[in-house]
Amino acid sequence: MPARIALGQAVYDRRVALGLSQAELAARAGTTQTVISRLEGGAVTPTLPLLHRLAGALEGELDIKITGTSTRAEYPLAS
Repeated sequence: MPARIALGQAVYDRRVALGLSQAELAARAGTTQTVISRLEGGAVTPTLPLLHRLAGALEGELDIKITGTSTRAEYPLAS
């Protein structure tokens, strides 16, 4: 699975778990609903500053593991 698809799914899963709309997440992360939509759909590769803001907006930490054969991304709760 491409990294941007795995990340988009992780953002979607965490946003839904928190009961947030795309617009609410966008406001928390200082971006637009369009960016969140494109990110969740795997159509955009986010910058490191956006990933940092998303981690805070999603009340967690971003864990990404990329190997030669797979990519995994998730937003676990911050400890």
